[in-house]
Amino acid sequence: MLICCPISIYYYQYHRDLNVKEAWKRGFTGQGVVDPDASYDVNDGDPDPQPRYTQLNDNRHGTRCAGEVAAVANNGMCGVGVAYNSKIGGVRMLDGEVTDVVEAQSLSLNPQHIDIYSASWGPEDDGKTVDGPAKLAKEAFLRGVNEGRGGRGSIFVWASGNGGREKDSCNCDGYTNSIYTLSISSSTQNGNVPWYSEACSSTLATTYSSGGLNEKQIVTTDLRQKCTDSHTGTSASAPLAAGIIALALEANKNLTWRDMQHLVVRTSNPAHLTTNDWKTNGVGRRVSHSYGYGLLDAGAIVALAKNWTNVGPQRKCVLSLVSEPRNIGSHLVINKSVDACAGTDNFVSSLEHAQAHLTLSYNRRGNLAIYLISPQGTRSTLLAPRPHDYSSDGFNDWAFMTTHSWDEDPRGEWTLEIENVAGTNDYGNSSAVEFFLRYIKIYIF
Repeated sequence: MLICCPISIYYYQYHRDLNVKEAWKRGFTGQGVVDPDASYDVNDGDPDPQPRYTQLNDNRHGTRCAGEVAAVANNGMCGVGVAYNSKIGGVRMLDGEVTDVVEAQSLSLNPQHIDIYSASWGPEDDGKTVDGPAKLAKEAFLRGVNEGRGGRGSIFVWASGNGGREKDSCNCDGYTNSIYTLSISSSTQNGNVPWYSEACSSTLATTYSSGGLNEKQIVTTDLRQKCTDSHTGTSASAPLAAGIIALALEANKNLTWRDMQHLVVRTSNPAHLTTNDWKTNGVGRRVSHSYGYGLLDAGAIVALAKNWTNVGPQRKCVLSLVSEPRNIGSHLVINKSVDACAGTDNFVSSLEHAQAHLTLSYNRRGNLAIYLISPQGTRSTLLAPRPHDYSSDGFNDWAFMTTHSWDEDPRGEWTLEIENVAGTNDYGNSSAVEFFLRYIKIYIF
């Protein structure tokens, strides 16, 4: 049975699926991965996360996402979850004011019981918002990866966002743009970029979801003990990824949060996914701003996970590119040759994530495009123009992140380009632009 979308012989004819059946054949069904004690109603402050029922079923979102992960197999109802033997908890947090306290409490709930947090929420997908976790939520992420799961790290799976129609960028969403989250995008059943999908360099991989009017949507559980065949968007993609990650954790419970990202990079499959921006990075992997490294492959990830050797400690090298204001004009290019902190404890020999922390002022933020080129020539679009973003606020120490240079040697010349797509009639100043090669370490296995 196909998990990514409504059951269809079509997928088996063209081999377009997430290869979940192969993981099941290997005996992995999510057994013992998630603890049901990890449920809470953050909105009302009680242990029962039961959704509030309304005539319009406004609070159906979590129930639909949960079914994709853990719907029971072989009971003749709806379908089957990717990790159908996993146990699942629910956190009610969106049915009220979503404050920093609410987010932090939700993201740090029972981190020794919860293995995977699947989140299909974030800032407004309006093409003009720049927002992310505030102080307490940031602390929750950091504690999660350092202390969760007995020190192996909580795994945060995040939907990359549905602002494609508004030309939004998921790199302006500080949740999907975080190194601590595993950001998941969507493909239509025919392997195309959906109308709602946001392109950005922080997306790691893709699962199937809804597309156009004549394309299939996602079958899952619904409120009032019903089923639905119309679950949509990247909200439906992230839970499929969470289910596949649960299978990988069953194969190897000792995987760290960074191990899991390595496995996703190595096993995701770019075949069958159509876009015009596929490129080959410096270590020969295909990667795209629309799909990351491609479709998740459950069979491949559990096979690799089973005998995986943990990566070493994370290292961070911080480098300053600009410390005094520089005129952006119509096109600013900054080059920096680096040794990646060679000879120190922070030496980074092989990249995972690269971040560019920028503080800049500009009279119309949406006219800016920002690119980062690695020493091996991999060009990441950190920010594409956003035509609805008229803000003059610029960016204040905003961390743009790319995964596109994963496993590359970071030593050599890095290039940061800032382009004003409106030309010389619209310009501003950049100040205290700092480029961080940070949180980036892969050990050779």
